[in-house]
Amino acid sequence: MKDAFSGYHPVVNFLYFVQVILFAMVFMHPVCLAISMIFAIAYSINLSGRKAIGFQLFYMLPMLLITAIINPAFNHEGVTVLTYLHSGNPLTLESIAYGIAAAAMFVTVISWFACYNAVMTSDKFIYLFGTVIPVLSLFFSMVLRFVPKFKAQLAVVSHAQKCIGRDMSSGGVFARIKHGIRILSIMVTWMLENAIETADSMKSRGYGLKGRTAFSLFKFDRRDRIAAIGMATIGMYIITGALAKGLYFRYFPSMRGVDLSVFSLSLFLAYAVLCAAPLMINSWEDRKWKLSQSDI
Repeated sequence: MKDAFSGYHPVVNFLYFVQVILFAMVFMHPVCLAISMIFAIAYSINLSGRKAIGFQLFYMLPMLLITAIINPAFNHEGVTVLTYLHSGNPLTLESIAYGIAAAAMFVTVISWFACYNAVMTSDKFIYLFGTVIPVLSLFFSMVLRFVPKFKAQLAVVSHAQKCIGRDMSSGGVFARIKHGIRILSIMVTWMLENAIETADSMKSRGYGLKGRTAFSLFKFDRRDRIAAIGMATIGMYIITGALAKGLYFRYFPSMRGVDLSVFSLSLFLAYAVLCAAPLMINSWEDRKWKLSQSDI
């Protein structure tokens, strides 16, 4: 499925992800965590389809459960004691709740970063920061491209080694270790050569020189202006509400949060609208496309 939000200006994309990722790391209110996690996973699935579903089920769900279980085993704070462990330490309701919240926050942030990597391509990042911090922007661009390129090259090298009987599945234990070290050595050499080639290529093109201009197809139009103003306004309202304790929630020594009111409910609604913005934009663009087709 084509993602309409990815077609917006890089400023809009970057502004959105800066807000949702920071808010996901800061706001520990259960309602905020639930909102952010639901829409992060939904948008990830919208971007990557079955691949994202598999990633959430086989990686994120076990990580969520493991993180939620580990915290109560080491954190014994809280006043609501449910039982006592064999070590004599108490198992508290607050430590369990905080473990679940921390696990949800961790999974949510990873999901948002997965969406960020799919939407904020390297050319968008260089467009935004290439003139301000050219070296750092090139470095981040290379890092963002590194993981998929590394996986693809590792598959090529592993397949080539397997053809000559030198992969990780051939021979005894020591032979497999030797083959693994050889593959690792090949990959390290490839990484260094690739980094040098990229740096030399960008240097030969005058990247980072003063006064250098770069070709770009990005244009900040009326649609982008409306989206940027809307996201910035909602973000400022959420920040203002958080500073006014409208999203306050604590886990220790006892769980306590802000009382539900029109103000707190409006903050939750604003946060939901912000997190759901890409999905709402995709739905709106899809509806416009269907209406235009029906008029033909």
